[in-house]
Amino acid sequence: MSEKSFFSVNYDLIIRDTILPYDLYVNSSSVEKKQKFVRIFAHDQELNEEDLVDFKRKYLQLYVSEDQRKQYMKSLVNSDSVDDSKAVEFIKDSAIKHLSTVFDSTKEFTTDLLYETIDGCKDAVENMIDVIGEYNIDGLRALIGDLSGHDFYTYDHSINVSMYSITILRALKPNATRNELLHVGLGGLLHDLGKIKIPTEILNNPSGLTDEQYQVIKTHPELGYELMLENEGMDFGDLDLLTIGRCIHEHHENWDGTGYPIGKKEKEIHTLARIVAIADFFDAITTKRAYSEVVTISTGIAIMDKTVGKKLDPKIFKVFAAHVGSSKVESAKEFKIADSFDPSIPYAILPLEEIEDMFKGEDFGKIRMLDDDMKEKKL
Repeated sequence: MSEKSFFSVNYDLIIRDTILPYDLYVNSSSVEKKQKFVRIFAHDQELNEEDLVDFKRKYLQLYVSEDQRKQYMKSLVNSDSVDDSKAVEFIKDSAIKHLSTVFDSTKEFTTDLLYETIDGCKDAVENMIDVIGEYNIDGLRALIGDLSGHDFYTYDHSINVSMYSITILRALKPNATRNELLHVGLGGLLHDLGKIKIPTEILNNPSGLTDEQYQVIKTHPELGYELMLENEGMDFGDLDLLTIGRCIHEHHENWDGTGYPIGKKEKEIHTLARIVAIADFFDAITTKRAYSEVVTISTGIAIMDKTVGKKLDPKIFKVFAAHVGSSKVESAKEFKIADSFDPSIPYAILPLEEIEDMFKGEDFGKIRMLDDDMKEKKL
């Protein structure tokens, strides 16, 4: 029995006519539920189409060693022949692998486990930055719509929030450094990290939370921040865990000071946390969960606009809204969301209130860039 673990790869997602940066394996065991992996192609050699045709004729499935996941993921990102949706799908699955490990209640939580999770998520976000580099927010929304969903909403939502956060920062600051993009991407991916300490029956309860259960939900930013601080001394290169920790800690703080856990307001809230808050809100109301319907993009933007200056940073939202394409339907109904709305709460029905004259005064005009607030070198 091999001590290594392996993941299966689609024949269409193996690069060819170039040097292969990973090894290819097959499972040679004929015994059901037993595996014996044998290498059939070594890395650093050129793999051509004829080789793949031959492999496909002989073997039902090919595998790559888990310890070469980084190399395989990078090959997809760098390949012109692989669709972005396929590359993002694999990156997403890789991120889910790491998130699901730290969320697994059957595993003992340790700092080593969290370190491995952060390190793996860092690789996933690095590759996200590359593959979604040319996408605006509207294009990214379409790409996310093409990706498959999973049983645990938290995983899909966190990955979506990460990608939206990266794209929002690029819209706000076109010259954002890779390190800044990495931090906001990880802040988005790990924003709900503290939920590993929240009982699953509370997280996935669409029938409504009691006041006591809601108070438990509201502890997750503080819990996630504490987990990050426990790992602050670990070496992640240029990664600043305190900055990511602030995204986690402050993504439910409101612009007017009515949020939690502390009640910070306006620029007391870290810039990246304000970006993550918008991404979190947008994905929560426009991406379908298993138990609730969602609103259209137009309605979503209109709903969020009603919370500007209360929940959301006015300047960042203005740039965000300008980058989201949506069709205006004059006869459509307009809604506002209840002030009590919280993206962390599972809703069977979103708490919307109907208003007349949809899109009255809404500005979808020319994109404007932020200036003074986003000029600082270090966010």
